[in-house]
Parts: sequence; structure tokens; C-alpha cells
Amino acid sequence: MIQSVAFIGLGAMGYRMAAHLPKHFDTVYVWNRNFEKAKQHSIEYGTQAVDLKQAVQADIIFSCLPTSKDVENLIAGLELKAGSIWVDCTSGVPESAKQLAEQLKLQQVSFLDAPVSGQTIGAENATLTVMIGGDETAFNQALPAIQAFGKLIKHVGASGAGFAVKAVNNMLLAVNLWSVAEGFTTLKAHGVDLTEALDCINASSGKSGVTENVLSQRILNRSFPLTFALPLLAKDTGIALNLAQDVKLPTPILSLTQNLIQTANLTAEADADFSAAVKLYESWSKITIS
Repeated sequence: MIQSVAFIGLGAMGYRMAAHLPKHFDTVYVWNRNFEKAKQHSIEYGTQAVDLKQAVQADIIFSCLPTSKDVENLIAGLELKAGSIWVDCTSGVPESAKQLAEQLKLQQVSFLDAPVSGQTIGAENATLTVMIGGDETAFNQALPAIQAFGKLIKHVGASGAGFAVKAVNNMLLAVNLWSVAEGFTTLKAHGVDLTEALDCINASSGKSGVTENVLSQRILNRSFPLTFALPLLAKDTGIALNLAQDVKLPTPILSLTQNLIQTANLTAEADADFSAAVKLYESWSKITIS
């Protein structure tokens, strides 16, 4: 029986995810490095802004931070409540999840790596996909809390499996994004109406999440709204490439895509959305995808 829940990390995703928890639980703690943000969350959604020591005494502790290193540094030195479950929604490194699971086991605490997909709109509407690695018993115990913001929730394997699925998912996103940039630039260079072409492709075998959503909502209209930062995509593609190389798989497409996304990240303006990676190709082709 879950009596209390905490959410640590109130960024673009975490702020919205945590907002759903008070609808299901009476005691919801929130903490953020910028504590004013936690206070604001408590005013808006009826959560309780508390210090970190109190937050980690909850039965279920969610974290959503930029990197696994941030989570490791946060956990170091904390005394957690025996029997609690730490659910990390960071897009993290599988090896870190394995290490943290072993580390927290010494405190009789379970650790689940539970990255999410669906961007800020999914967080706002509680329709996120959650891919979870770790102990299956802990997964079943934490599931009622995860269901507050997740729609499709899958236990995909042992510790690290959730992070692995998220990294590969985001690598596939990057592959599709770059191929769409090249393909639609080719069409425009030949005088094709891109909007009409997009309708055809989305009813054909070449469609992807990028053609169905990203191209029309972010690129063709030149809005590039910041919901998932380009540096985070570059981080995730790096994790995916490392996973493949760890088991000595050939990676011609993944390696090239990682190089391209990393280059786009290094040359992008500050606070660039992931979709802005296409601007690197536009600078090479001298053709704007619009």
C-alpha cells in the first residue's frame, strides 16, 4: 500500500508528471534544486515542497534529472527508508542503473530505471510511454504510482533494460530525423510541394514518427518549439552507440547518426529543440525545409 510519493526534479517533464500524483495520493512531496520551483508546484497542484531528506522518506521516490551522473550524485550519502522504491525517469545509462540497483539494495531499497517517452504533451496529458528495467516485484509495487502519468507501461527486463530501450528509441528518432531532412530537401530541390508530398508519405511505407508529427509541427512551420533539447538527444544517441559497441556489433548507421547529431548539437544555438538538428543539413544544402 503506497502511503506517500515523492518527485525529485521538476524540469520540463518532471513538473508536469508530478502534477498528476496528487490526484491519486494524499501525500506527495516535491523537491527541486531550484527550490522556488518546488514551492510553485505546491501552490499550483497541492503537492508539498520539502527538503531532500524528507522527500526520500516516501514509499515511492521518482527522479527525473538530466543525466545518470546527476542521479548518482544526488543519491550518494542519502539515507533512504527500507522498503521504498526509487523510480528513475531520467534518460540514463544502463550500467549506472545496474550499479545503483546494487548500491540501494544494501539499504533494502529497490531501484527501477523507468525512462519515459511522449515529450511534454504526453507528460501534461498523462499519456507517457514508460519502459522499465529492474526487479519485477518492485515494478508491480510501484505500478499504481507510475500509472498516474503513464499510459503504456512495460517491464522490459532487468536493471538497465529501461534505459537501453529509451536510448535505442531515441537513436531511431535521430536516424529518422536526419533521413527526413535529406529526403525532403531532395524533394524541394526538384520543385515538389512538400506539404502534399508529406501527406503521400504518411499514407505510405516511408512514414515514421518524424513524418507524422515532427516535420509538420516543428520543421515545415519553422517553429522548433523547445520540448526535448538537442543536447539530450545527443546524449541519448551516444548511450545507444555505446550499447552496440559494448557487444562489438557493427554500427555503420548508428555511428554516422551519432556524429551528425553531435555536430548539429555543437553548432546549434543555445536552447535548441532536437528538431533543430536539421538546420545543420540546411546549412550544407543551402535549402530550407519549409
